[in-house]
Amino acid sequence: MITTDFGPGSPCWLDLGAPDVSAAASFYSALLGWDYESMGEGEGMEGGMFRKDGKIVAGLGKLTEEGARSAWMIYYSVTDADATTQAVQREGGTVRVAPMDLDDWGRMAQYSDPLGGQFAVWQPGTNKGVELVDQPGSLSWTELYTSDAASAKEFYGGIFGWQFSDMELPGGGGTYTLITPAGLPEECMQGGLMELPKENLALANGRPYWHPVFNVKDCDAAVAKVSENGGSVQMGPQDAEGVGRLAVCLDPSNADFVVLTPVRS
Repeated sequence: MITTDFGPGSPCWLDLGAPDVSAAASFYSALLGWDYESMGEGEGMEGGMFRKDGKIVAGLGKLTEEGARSAWMIYYSVTDADATTQAVQREGGTVRVAPMDLDDWGRMAQYSDPLGGQFAVWQPGTNKGVELVDQPGSLSWTELYTSDAASAKEFYGGIFGWQFSDMELPGGGGTYTLITPAGLPEECMQGGLMELPKENLALANGRPYWHPVFNVKDCDAAVAKVSENGGSVQMGPQDAEGVGRLAVCLDPSNADFVVLTPVRS
């Protein structure tokens, strides 16, 4: 489960790059009960924070990169963003945004893995990351779809020291790899990765992509809100044994995410 302890290699932040900030804020507010807090407009600084019950759960910004698709960016906590950047390059990845300080909040960098999957890291300063996780309306899991699971494990294991364990999906659905941060027990697993044919990765033109999984109280009700507010559903809702009821969705700008009502323990 994801926690706000944010040990090295754990997801600690996520933000959405959207072509229409106002529309995105309205969509996720309706879907997840988020409150949007603008940090201003102009000078390329259109964006802000999402809060749930007063706690920060995600960020939102204007999509400005030429040719980029709207997508969620997931950040992983590191103790040294510069050392991580060197590791990314050593393992065959690409630096998209070199390490940079954001005032005294922390230091960030963004990368692509060797097949093009985008992710980011956060070296905390005064800001450790989101303030609410693993509760309804917040991040509960991170997931990578890739055409080469073995290469992904080698790359991300080399960067973060992640621990991996494979499980076979029921009905011949393939192999799902569970991800646990270095040195932590399996009950602290924070995500997974799934190998898919390139033709099933059309959303990113065949490249791998990460997406967030949001905890919701009622998956079916959440799916109805997705459709009512201009989004669409790629898969589900369906039950996953031992996991819960989930659906893979797209917001109105085709940024992908999953809604999950976890099984009650």
